[in-house]
Amino acid sequence: MLGKQISETKGKRIVRRVLSTDPPTVEVTFEDSGPVYGIPTTGMGTYTSVIAPDQSIAGSGQGIITTQDGEGISWTGTGIGKFGQAGAVSYRGMLFFKTTSQKLAHLNNASGAFEYEVDPSGATVSKVWEWK
Repeated sequence: MLGKQISETKGKRIVRRVLSTDPPTVEVTFEDSGPVYGIPTTGMGTYTSVIAPDQSIAGSGQGIITTQDGEGISWTGTGIGKFGQAGAVSYRGMLFFKTTSQKLAHLNNASGAFEYEVDPSGATVSKVWEWK
């Protein structure tokens, strides 16, 4: 069951790199910002996507999030995706968090269900909800 929304961040894809053509595998790095449980943050992450013959996408990644007062959150995740019009990409999946922040300690070993959208220009929107 989905619970409270953890975050909504907006950002930009900053790097794309082809790792393989057989199977087609791409690495993507992005930066974003937005609140995590209402606390302003900035973040960055890198994920690797493998494109299947049916054009579905399997991805996995990792990243870090920093609060304005320097506390950190790390995440790992996995998801499935699909291509949209003009190069847009849409993913759904799960994130797993770890932090030493006392304010955000409830994120430790928490699971977050995510929606991640990338438009044709590389702008990103990520929304994450608690998975209970």
